[in-house]
Amino acid sequence: MVYHLHITSKNYSSWSMRPWLLMRELGIPFEEHSAELISGSYRQPHWKAFSPLAHVPCLYDVANDSTSSSSDPPLILWESTAIVEHLAEAHPDKPVYPAVRAARAWARSATAEMHAGFATMREEMGMNVGLRVELAEEGVSGALGRDLRRVDELWEEGLRRFGGPWLAGGEFTAVDAFFAPVVLRTQTYVGAEKWLGERVRGYVKRMLEVEGVKEWIKLAVGEVGRETLHDEDSIRGRKLLADLRATEE
Repeated sequence: MVYHLHITSKNYSSWSMRPWLLMRELGIPFEEHSAELISGSYRQPHWKAFSPLAHVPCLYDVANDSTSSSSDPPLILWESTAIVEHLAEAHPDKPVYPAVRAARAWARSATAEMHAGFATMREEMGMNVGLRVELAEEGVSGALGRDLRRVDELWEEGLRRFGGPWLAGGEFTAVDAFFAPVVLRTQTYVGAEKWLGERVRGYVKRMLEVEGVKEWIKLAVGEVGRETLHDEDSIRGRKLLADLRATEE
């Protein structure tokens, strides 16, 4: 099989990061296709060319074996949790999810919670890898505070129950990939780390040393494109401390 992963801007797209990082860290080869992110709109209808919902990520699994006809259509997975489940099924030798049953159940639940929850964090702390913005305590809404406390509670539970160094035990799995954009948010929004306990802060440090995470950050800050709506959402009502992103010469 040959995988084609369609994503968009590494600076702004948290959903693009999740399968990209998982496949990168587990050594599952793929060809990356980066779709243009048009500034000034939350909708990107031109993505319909590769995704049924015009969303990213979208994974194409192209048959490449002797039992398949060259005319067989690719398998298309246009939703992040479906991508993860497909990879777990296709690569039982890879720790997409933990081998231990209890850890696997917890990891699946936490991954699903990240996928379906944390709406206020997404809205008030959007992905913006190259910015540094002050998150003053008095500027944290009650709903955002609840999301931050839940992140701390959930990560603490996983690290304590399964012994670390990753959320569900000794191997990097899908649950770590799904929460990686939250780790990056703790860097963008300076002050968010105050909501995290000591053990969880240690996990953040380890995640920032993961090769795939470092590569993603490097590529994200190297992008020169700007999306005005995302930038405005990140900065609104806050002090901009730094913009680490590349600029066009």
